Amino acid sequence: MEKSSDVLTKEQIIAATEETIKRYGMAKTSVTDVAKSLGVSHGSIYRHFKSKTELFAAATEQWLEEKIVAPLADVCRDSSLRGVGHVQAYIRTLVQLKRHYAREDEALFAMYAKVTDESAELISKHIGRIIGHLTDIMLRGGLKSDHPERSAGAVFYATARFHHPAHAYEWKSPAIDAEFSDVWALIEQGLKTND
Repeated sequence: MEKSSDVLTKEQIIAATEETIKRYGMAKTSVTDVAKSLGVSHGSIYRHFKSKTELFAAATEQWLEEKIVAPLADVCRDSSLRGVGHVQAYIRTLVQLKRHYAREDEALFAMYAKVTDESAELISKHIGRIIGHLTDIMLRGGLKSDHPERSAGAVFYATARFHHPAHAYEWKSPAIDAEFSDVWALIEQGLKTND
């Protein structure tokens, strides 16, 4: 017996999408597979999402919010950190989270990587949140900058190789940590405190 699509929520569909992607992989997951896992017709899914692309974008947005942005927000609010050390802790957490999910949650990380290529609006929003956090850290941390948001963006983009999914294949290199340290040393020299 088919479940009523009237009681089906977007959250249930997104959760089923994640589970289906974990089971079949990103390339082989269809809207029909998600619908079957929920015991509904694929038309029930399309009442909530216009397309497979929109469904995957919603699942990716939720994944990013829960797995990446929420832990980063905690680092942003950490009052025990200050100045350059706070910026470094934030970027290191970003790098560690992305590496962790690339290894431990390959199917959903692949979803994120694919949607990164297809949804400029979603990724722009995600990057905006991260740059917003970094800007807040810089403003509260006494770091000198005539343009804190531009400086935050520069830090984000300077470290992109270590957290952007297009570079995930490089993260297994034994030299990656030393390379991050070298990049960070240059960034640190550019971030002067008012203290």
